[in-house]
Amino acid sequence: MSETLKHTLLFALVGVLILLEGATDALFFSGSWNSALVILNMGLISAIMAIGVNIQWGFAGLFNVGIMGFTALGGLAVVLTATPVIPEAWTAGGFGIVTALVLGALTIAAAVMITKVMPTGKPRALVLTVVLTAGFFVYRAIFDPAVSAIEEINPALQGNIGGLGLPVLLAWPAGGLLAAGAAWLIGKTALGLRSDYLAIATLGIAEIIIAVLKNEDWLSRGVKNVVGLPRPLPYEVDLQNDPSFVEKATGLGLDPVVASTIYVKAGYAVMFTVVLLVLLWMAQMALKSPWGRMMRAIRDNEVAAEAMGKDVTRRHLQIFVLGSAICGLAGAMMTTLDSQLTPGTYNPLRFTFLIWVMVIVGGSGNNFGAVLGGMLIWFFWIKVEPMGLLLIEAITSGMADGSPLKAHLLESASHMRLLTMGLILLLVLRFSPRGLIPEK
Repeated sequence: MSETLKHTLLFALVGVLILLEGATDALFFSGSWNSALVILNMGLISAIMAIGVNIQWGFAGLFNVGIMGFTALGGLAVVLTATPVIPEAWTAGGFGIVTALVLGALTIAAAVMITKVMPTGKPRALVLTVVLTAGFFVYRAIFDPAVSAIEEINPALQGNIGGLGLPVLLAWPAGGLLAAGAAWLIGKTALGLRSDYLAIATLGIAEIIIAVLKNEDWLSRGVKNVVGLPRPLPYEVDLQNDPSFVEKATGLGLDPVVASTIYVKAGYAVMFTVVLLVLLWMAQMALKSPWGRMMRAIRDNEVAAEAMGKDVTRRHLQIFVLGSAICGLAGAMMTTLDSQLTPGTYNPLRFTFLIWVMVIVGGSGNNFGAVLGGMLIWFFWIKVEPMGLLLIEAITSGMADGSPLKAHLLESASHMRLLTMGLILLLVLRFSPRGLIPEK
């Protein structure tokens, strides 16, 4: 069997699984097109994230486990870009927050300048201490009252500064830009580290970003969440109240409620597919270009590449920013799909470990492998839990209803998801260590 045919059959397998989910009500398939489209949409977003990680790891060998933080920044960009402006918040404390943030940035810039200008010694340490201490107290004196004033404005529904009121589709590239800006700041300090040290640094920074989103209510409403975000497609309830849509759905023999959910999710699937195809094409062109060959040369032997005159640190920063921007774009798309920003749901298991499994299983260094891994692993991530429950029910069918062992096994069925992910990873590493679609 040729490699092309093998890879085509792997993608066809994913398509068949999604079609069976929509059309077949047997075994662990639900027989619901609504469920199939949910899996498809999140699979497409996961594939986009996997491309971003593959660019960093597969192209340049950068071990970034801060995916969660960049994804969350993409979600925050939707709030800051697409939600309506809240004039009361800006009047109460918006300009105070802006002033405090500018002063904070100037304080850091002054500290950097002092470090560069003054020679090492006690005078420099004393000046730095005075500048940073004074800047901190001035910053808090302006920032804290402004935050309190904003969070007191209709806290049940608002309590934040709102956004710019722009079209929500503009939030997607804005999410990529916000994540790219954060990646540039992180990369300037963390990319001097290598391997596990870089992983620890990026994971810690991602946790800091999530902590900020959870606790700064003026920015993202914290754990109270931002709901009812604008969407590029209508809400299902609006379609159900539209007489023309109801008439068309009834004419096709469909329930208007089911038809509205399918219509919206299918629309998202089309948009996400377009974004994925564009990114995949760009990543492939980059991989085949002289730039892509240079990045792989740096990945394989940094010393030799540096001896040939390549600026390794600069190229690492460049690709770190590119990969993080794609993760931010995917985060903005996911928040738009959910129509809400929920900082409490950003956890390393879903947005870091799972994406890495997708890249490794699909094939590190191969963009098509990243897409395949994203779609396939997400399908199993969703469907393994009901599969595990059916398996445990079959195993315990002969046990008495009051059996403690039966109850324990049924309660443990949800852990089949993690067990299966680990099993898939081990099998792939054993029988195809370079992934299902390995790098050429």
